[in-house]
Amino acid sequence: MSQLNEHGMDRRNKPGTTANGTPITRIKSTDLFRQMRELEIDHGGRIYKLRLTQLNKLILTA
Repeated sequence: MSQLNEHGMDRRNKPGTTANGTPITRIKSTDLFRQMRELEIDHGGRIYKLRLTQLNKLILTA
């Protein structure tokens, strides 16, 4: 099956849906990092660090 839709656009570039059909929110990493290379995420009282590497990869650590 082609990855292109009827308009020639890559299907993989649009946000997906969960198993029950709810749309998944997509956030651009540039909006998330805002010129920084590292940020902290508080999840249930536990702090995680999300880093952007020199090779432009994401690393999430607890």
